[in-house]
Amino acid sequence: MRILHVLSANFFAGSVAYAVALAEAHHREGHQVWLASDMAALPTVAAQVQLPISQRKYGQRLRNIRALRQLVRQHHIDVVHAHSRAASWVSYFALRGLGVPLVSTVHGRQHLHTSTSLFDIYGQKVIAICENLAEHLREEVKMAPAKIVVVPNGINWDSKNRNEEGAEVNSSFFIPDSQSLRLAFIGRFNGPKGERAAALLQHVFPALLQEFSELRVTLIGGELEQLPEAGKTALAHLQSQYGERMEVIGFTDDVVGWLRRTDLIIGAGRVAMEALGEGRAVLALGEALYAGPVTLASYPEAAASNFGDIAAQLQPAAAFDPAPVLADARAFLARPHRVAPALAQRVRHDYDLARVAARVLGVYESARMALAAPAFIPVLMYHKIPDAPIATKHQIFVTKENFARHLAYFKDHKITPITFQDYQAFASGRRSLSEFPRRPIVLTFDDGYTDNYTNLLPLMQQYGYRGVLYLLGDFDVRHNQWDLAVDPTEPRADIMSETQKQAFVAAGWEIGAHTLSHPHLASLPPAEAAHEIAASKAELERRLGISILSFAYPYGDLSPETKRLVAEAGFTYAVATDSGGLHLEDDRMQIFRINMFPHESASSLFKKTASWYRRYYRWKRKK
Repeated sequence: MRILHVLSANFFAGSVAYAVALAEAHHREGHQVWLASDMAALPTVAAQVQLPISQRKYGQRLRNIRALRQLVRQHHIDVVHAHSRAASWVSYFALRGLGVPLVSTVHGRQHLHTSTSLFDIYGQKVIAICENLAEHLREEVKMAPAKIVVVPNGINWDSKNRNEEGAEVNSSFFIPDSQSLRLAFIGRFNGPKGERAAALLQHVFPALLQEFSELRVTLIGGELEQLPEAGKTALAHLQSQYGERMEVIGFTDDVVGWLRRTDLIIGAGRVAMEALGEGRAVLALGEALYAGPVTLASYPEAAASNFGDIAAQLQPAAAFDPAPVLADARAFLARPHRVAPALAQRVRHDYDLARVAARVLGVYESARMALAAPAFIPVLMYHKIPDAPIATKHQIFVTKENFARHLAYFKDHKITPITFQDYQAFASGRRSLSEFPRRPIVLTFDDGYTDNYTNLLPLMQQYGYRGVLYLLGDFDVRHNQWDLAVDPTEPRADIMSETQKQAFVAAGWEIGAHTLSHPHLASLPPAEAAHEIAASKAELERRLGISILSFAYPYGDLSPETKRLVAEAGFTYAVATDSGGLHLEDDRMQIFRINMFPHESASSLFKKTASWYRRYYRWKRKK
């Protein structure tokens, strides 16, 4: 994929570090990457173009728009990723009429401007770096929820696990080079964070330095000259009273080295993430709020605020109270400790750069398809294809004769069946969008009944069609035992053998996972649900010798936690039943499927394959 990052970079802020890290990660994976920014040279091997993106005078904005437009055309850019509001603004106008998607990462709360309501300047997809920011965009900016994806900033932990000589460092057992305690405030010293630092210098650090004779307090960060005057005065007093125990480092490119020499860090955002990943204790204090000591229990809430930097709702102005920070720091210094290994491991997992870069690439693909194929793509859900009608209360069959009529209807109306593997090939750029069908449809079949082999496969081959077959990972399940467990009077329906399943693979069908044993996933304990999901993928891949891309929720039963587990298991798409977005790209983990029943007519086929059907269904069923 050819990716262009656009960013305001008149100084090396966290958003710049994030963009550079993404560029490096995607470049390593073989993608072509360009960066357009204020800086002439950023620390990246990606191609760079210097443009004064941060300058907002309209004359310069127009020149930026023309330059970006030329750059996109010249290099046949597939997606543009903007990293500030100024970058989104110029990118939006530069891309008008080019058919190139725009993705914006929002790093902080957005001011409401006229252009926000007049133009959709943020593009097809918006990445919010934490949950609170996503809530702000939904509730206060009034952004469409389907556009928003929460993806945190990524950290390349591998590059931080080596010392200056290149030797590996085990941070869990790193011993500080001094026997004294060290507390560090790491962050900017201007704006709200500067005010927080000044309050700490006045009301927290004096008490701690007096109470703990072995304590050293260290200030690390840029813009020290912009520290409020009260803070400068307090700092000078502490330096005169405590000498080298009150350290002022200023800006440093060795933040990780200082983290490893520190026992307790006060900070927010990336500082908090890196500190926790190094096993260091953190008091999460940002410009929006004080999230307190980060523990395994408090971590989700702290991470939702980007460790204190972002509040979900606009808060009334209130004076910062340093008393809780003093109490928490005092409690820690009385009994210093590292964070729980499970917390450090979770932070390293959640903010791992490779994982984040993969998720961002998925957002690029989603934005690409949301622009290229904006209409609803029908995903039809079939089960059994028997020779004759079945005496069952579950109307989840279509006879062989009727299904043949469905296929004839699709052919007559120039409806083209595709699989999710086909769709992903277009999304990733492996296939040209010029080949994308005018009227695509996805035909899915759950459970893998024997009549799929005897009736379905020959009919589909007759028309040259392929579908998606969702199979159980437990190959010892040979009939619909989940139905009979609830109602023994239900007719038994046999499941295909492994050889019969392999016939679908040989015919070019996509095989998807449908759990191991067909349970109600949302009712299971998380660990058990995770096993049903991940093990089904692994077992199908092992037995059939294929890669599994998509997942089907049994009964359409899902929850936010279930969706998270499916994504964690490595699935790219997941299909529901009668829930999901208006567009496939609204939520790849909850794709709306249409139930197909025994007595579908030409009129119902017309309705269920129409681009307006999902909106009609939501209006009629209220879901």
